[in-house]
Amino acid sequence: MKLGVVANVRKPGSGEALERLAAGVRARGSELAVCEGEGTRVPGAETRPADAFAEGLDALVALGGDGTLLHAVRVLGGADVPLLGVNLGSLGFMTSVPLDRLEDALEALHAGRVTISVRTTMACRLRRGDRTGGAYRALNDVVIGWGEASRIVTLRLRIDGEEVGDFVCDGLICSTPTGSTGHSLSGGGPVVQPEAPVFVLNAICPHTLGLRPLVIPDRSRIEIEVSRSAKRQLLVIDGQDRHAMEQGDGVVITRAEPGARFIHLPDYRYFALLRQKLHWRGSSVH
Repeated sequence: MKLGVVANVRKPGSGEALERLAAGVRARGSELAVCEGEGTRVPGAETRPADAFAEGLDALVALGGDGTLLHAVRVLGGADVPLLGVNLGSLGFMTSVPLDRLEDALEALHAGRVTISVRTTMACRLRRGDRTGGAYRALNDVVIGWGEASRIVTLRLRIDGEEVGDFVCDGLICSTPTGSTGHSLSGGGPVVQPEAPVFVLNAICPHTLGLRPLVIPDRSRIEIEVSRSAKRQLLVIDGQDRHAMEQGDGVVITRAEPGARFIHLPDYRYFALLRQKLHWRGSSVH
């Protein structure tokens, strides 16, 4: 097998994790590749240029937290390579393999005993007048908000060409099911099962009590326009890419193909993960 690796080298324990990964890959007769310019250094690993990094990879291992996995999606640049997230932090909704099970994950991967979860991703284009900017790919969310001051903004929302309304708020989150446990959840959005074919739209601090998160099919075309604003807004894709937006600017969001593929150990259970990470305890009757 040919495995790629992306690591957050600032995380405590990343050096040890890379050594263990390299040893485990060598012991199974496989090869390891790193992306040029990423700062991930592994003795004996092939260093590839960014534009050819994903070629021929059987899987990409992301060592770090959820942010590292989001970065790994960007490094792949849309290539259909499955991702194995190894958690070096504490929260880790997407990096489902703890560091102490790294060798178990490598063994299961080489033996073909893993499960694959296909996740919806989004394509986002910035529109300014008659011009449309480059396409960006999001695994978690696309967010319009914040900006240079604390003043509110009016955002106009259309879905499949139909006007939904103008929303006076601090911003708007468009989330995939994978991203539903991120910024959207903090803003009062629902938890969505990761493989559900939907998008979630969630206003940030809306100036009305009647506005609630909206769940729509992921085949929809979403258009968001900065209708009125006394400040520049920020368009943020997966917390990684940032672009300034002004009054009259807009974004178009659609489903991107292919989706992301996550590798899980055979005993992975999503709702068990939710209970652990969100400290769900349920209720009891006395």
